[in-house]
Amino acid sequence: MELSFPQEKSLVSVFRQVGGGSFPPVVESFERGKTIFFPGDPAERVYFLLKGAVKLSRVYEAGEEITVALLRENSVFGVLSLITGQHSDRFYHSVAFTPVELLSAPIDQVQKALKENPELSLLMLQGLSSRILQTEMMIETLAHRDMGSRLVSFLLILCRDFGVPTPEGIRIDLKLSHQAIAEAIGSTRVTVTRLLGDLRQEDMISIHKKKITVHNPVALSQQFT
Repeated sequence: MELSFPQEKSLVSVFRQVGGGSFPPVVESFERGKTIFFPGDPAERVYFLLKGAVKLSRVYEAGEEITVALLRENSVFGVLSLITGQHSDRFYHSVAFTPVELLSAPIDQVQKALKENPELSLLMLQGLSSRILQTEMMIETLAHRDMGSRLVSFLLILCRDFGVPTPEGIRIDLKLSHQAIAEAIGSTRVTVTRLLGDLRQEDMISIHKKKITVHNPVALSQQFT
């Protein structure tokens, strides 16, 4: 059955209609650090992120894992096989960076909906364009050999994608452990703890209940990158 919806309708409301009454999307929850799918897993479902943040990374033969994107709410992922035009195994390692809530739908039903609804294709393209931009920013972040610059670049990405303006600056609306940050930027917890301490002493950031506030992102960028 063909879906119909106004152009201004949100992607989440459209995604909920995928499959109609026969194959409706299901809600899934994952605790922080839990794997959503591994590289090599069959690409059977497409995911829409309702709450939280999801980390996508590439795992290389030497065992090194590189973060390529940190997805925010209202992101779609797990769609690589749709782009390539053929069903393929998972390319990325997908992990819950925070506790997350997802909608997932069978990939065949998503593919059918895309063919029947040009508006859905446009909404998906807009979402994927944002994802590509963030991947490029993450690559630039990881290109910094100096861990201080790498950390600052990562904090600026988080300000852009998860930032909430406050009187004190931009609060990153994620509860971030030092270990989670270290895993995202390819560092160690000890190093991240030391570098965050340096930024706090410089009054560049403050931390309250694991949420980081960047007092002046422009000044932080100019001084440390």
